[in-house]
This record gives sequence, structure tokens and C-alpha cells, in this order.
Amino acid sequence: MAGWSQTWTYLDGEWHAGNVPIMGPRTHAMWLGSSVFDGARAFEGVTPDLERHCERVNSSARTLGLKPDVDVETMVGLTHDGLKRFPPDAALYIRPMYWAEQGGYMSVPPDPDSTRFLLCLYETPMPSPTGVALTVSPYRRPTLECMPTDAKAGCLYPNNGRAILEARARGFDNALVRDMLGNVAETGTANVFMTKDGVVLTPVPNGTFLNGITRQRIISLLRSAGTQVVETVLTVADFLDADEVFSTGNYAKILPVTRLEDRELQPGPTHAKARRMYWEWAHA
Repeated sequence: MAGWSQTWTYLDGEWHAGNVPIMGPRTHAMWLGSSVFDGARAFEGVTPDLERHCERVNSSARTLGLKPDVDVETMVGLTHDGLKRFPPDAALYIRPMYWAEQGGYMSVPPDPDSTRFLLCLYETPMPSPTGVALTVSPYRRPTLECMPTDAKAGCLYPNNGRAILEARARGFDNALVRDMLGNVAETGTANVFMTKDGVVLTPVPNGTFLNGITRQRIISLLRSAGTQVVETVLTVADFLDADEVFSTGNYAKILPVTRLEDRELQPGPTHAKARRMYWEWAHA
């Protein structure tokens, strides 16, 4: 296995270098999935929406029955302290996490009093905005009645992972994932947008996917520039008929879709506008 990129983790009051061991075989999160995380980015000397990512990890923890005990101001301060351990222009992933060490009744729910916290910062380059190829996944997003879809919870991601693995086995990079009614929800890693006749459209949040922080930021920036953005129910047929398609997410920010099933697409003007506006906003 290849070595980890440069990594620093704040745990139990100290900074530790590398991939720090944190779990044993009886740790609740190890075998029963009680972990939440969030992901912010540092790139080109900026950390856009860092506070909102820290707020969301605390919200996710409460959703899973954990007891978050690190406030946003402290988390932001720790992040900026950790950033000093990297070159000023390093591209980093910023990942605060909570998990349960012990279980409650018959071990199944987490014991909130056993909640632990860490903050992990590590180097990972920003993906090149050259474009991705999407296919329609046979797998679906769960509903709120089935899974904690209103949290950024680790237990949700094996489903995303199998959608991506299935897509890659068929020669694509990623997948459009539908909700249980068959409407488009997101991709395996990010929220998704399309344009048609000058209007930007994106799936309306319906409890099956996270209303991403970068998604919300892009909607706000486009609307402030006079672009019409509509959140609505969208089908696979809508995307196949789109003038352009792009995705938004914290890891890669804004990426164009250059192939959807067997249809070739070009990076479009709305993607370029959104990416330019996001970079300008982040550096402002």
C-alpha cells in the first residue's frame, strides 16, 4: 500500500503526525458505524466556508445520538493552528470527526457520553477540472426513514462506494444516483446541476441527499449574478437532454461532466461562470 500523504491529527489535546490509530475491536464506531465527519478545504491560502463545515459536523453528531463537545470557534482555531504545519499554498482536506467509543442499550445505539473528537488535516490535490464521465447507477439513495440522510455519517458511504465501483467497472468515473422514486438525487460524491435554455436546474433537497455547503454557495453566487437557478424534481431524461451538466462538492468544488452515458458533452459557460465566481468569492 502506498504511504499516506503528509497528515496531522489533533486528538486528546495534542497534534500527532501521520495516520494515528484511534479504534480497537470493541469501539462502537468500528463495528456499529457511529461516526460522523465533515470535509472542508484549504487551497491557495484560503479555507472557504470553514465555519459552516464545523457547524455541520456538530449537527451530524447530534443526529446520530452523539454528544458534540467542541464548539465551532474552537474547531476553527484548531484548524488554523494545524495549517501552520503545512506549506502556505498546500491543498488540504480538513476533516473533523466524532465517534462513539461505547454502545448503549444492548450495544446497538451509541453511548453519547463516550463521544470522542478528532481533527485530521492532510494533503490532497484539488482535482483537475477536465471533466468526468457519468452513468446512471442501479443503486438508489436511501430515505430519512431508512438511514440518517440528514447527517454526514460514515455509515452512508458504503452505498456511494458501491455505486462508484459499479460505474468504474463499466468505464465511467462516477454515477448519477437516483432516489427511491427514480428521480436524480446526486452523484456518488457530489451534488449535481444541469442547464437548459439558459436556466440552471438542480434536484430539490428531499431528504435523500445532503444539501451541500458548496451547492448552497454556488446557488447563491449564480443568483446574485442574475442567473436563474431552479431547485426541482429532475429525471434521468432531463439530464440526458441538458445543455450542460456539472457537479459541486467540497472535495473538488466545481467539475464539468463531459460524458453522460453515451452522450458527449462540453464544459459549458455556466460551469465556467460558477467556477470563476467561486474562486473569486473564496479569495475575497
